[in-house]
Amino acid sequence: MIIDEIPIGKEPPWDINVIIEVPFGREAVKYEMDKKSGALYVDRVMHTSMRYPCNYGFVPHTLSEDGDPIDILVASPVEFLSGSIVRCRPVGVLKMEDEKGEDEKILAVPVDELNPYYAKVNQYTDLPKILLEQISHFFAHYKDLESGKWVEVKGWEGAEHAAKLINNAIARASS
Repeated sequence: MIIDEIPIGKEPPWDINVIIEVPFGREAVKYEMDKKSGALYVDRVMHTSMRYPCNYGFVPHTLSEDGDPIDILVASPVEFLSGSIVRCRPVGVLKMEDEKGEDEKILAVPVDELNPYYAKVNQYTDLPKILLEQISHFFAHYKDLESGKWVEVKGWEGAEHAAKLINNAIARASS
C-alpha cells in the first residue's frame, strides 16, 4: 500500500478515509502501519487481556499534536481487516491523557453508503451507552500492566469538536 496515494476522504472532515490498523474484537496486539512503506508492524503485545472495542486506525495526510496521524475509532458491528480503508464520518472524541500527554481519539462510524446501521447516529450520544462505556473502560485500562505507562480518560466531546481536530490535523500535516 502506498499511503501517499490514499486521499484524506471524499469531503473532509465529515467524510474521511480511515486506514484500519487493529480490527474490532482483536486480542491484545497493537499494530501500527509504517506511514512510508504501508507495512503493518506489531507495535507491542499489550500486557492486559482485553479486546479492542472498535476498529482502530488513522486518517492519511493528517498530523496530531503527538506527531502521529490522527487516531480514529470506528464503531461497527463487524471487524474490518488491517490495512483496509473505510469511509467514515466523525461523531465524537474520547478525550484522554497518557504518559506522553494529550491523546484524543476520534470516534467515527462508517458512512451510510457502506453500512446504514448508523444512519441515525450523528453524535456519540446517539450510540448505545454500553458501547461508550466499553470504549472508555478499554482505554482507561489497556496499559495498566505496562511499567511506566498510564492513561486517564477525561470524557467525551461531540462531532463538531471531532471535525475541528480533523481539520487541525490536516492543516498541520500540510504545513
